[in-house]
Amino acid sequence: MSKVGDSNVFDAVSHLFSIPESIEKFMIHSRVNDTNENKGVGSIPVDILDTSKEYIFHMDVPGLSKSDIQVTVEDESTLVIKSGGKRKREDGEEEGCRYIRLERRAPQKLMRKFRLPENANASAVTAKCENGVLTVVVEKHPPPPKPKKIEVTVS
Repeated sequence: MSKVGDSNVFDAVSHLFSIPESIEKFMIHSRVNDTNENKGVGSIPVDILDTSKEYIFHMDVPGLSKSDIQVTVEDESTLVIKSGGKRKREDGEEEGCRYIRLERRAPQKLMRKFRLPENANASAVTAKCENGVLTVVVEKHPPPPKPKKIEVTVS
């Protein structure tokens, strides 16, 4: 291959593996949070929607009640979502009952941290848990007013 062809292939592959800036601004690398207190903590899958007025986080939390979930903002820039409770397996109603297959995820504590963008209003966060889906809404600060443009006539 020629050097031009190699460069184009490299650029194309690099582009495919890069994370878009809009998603990257929410990422907090997991190694930052590797402490003894976080051992055995699972990660909550999330969808993040960026609208004109807010950021909306959707997370599946099946089997958890709203009292099991804690949503906080640390240092005015980090959204922390975790569950203190564990999902419980249902016991058989009759004596001698036992599971013959366990395919659902095992009960565990869950936690996720997100770095909020500069335009996020950390004091305007709401959360709602319905039908096994947690929705966290972080309002955006209004954009700064555009500077006025004044025409001055030159004499």
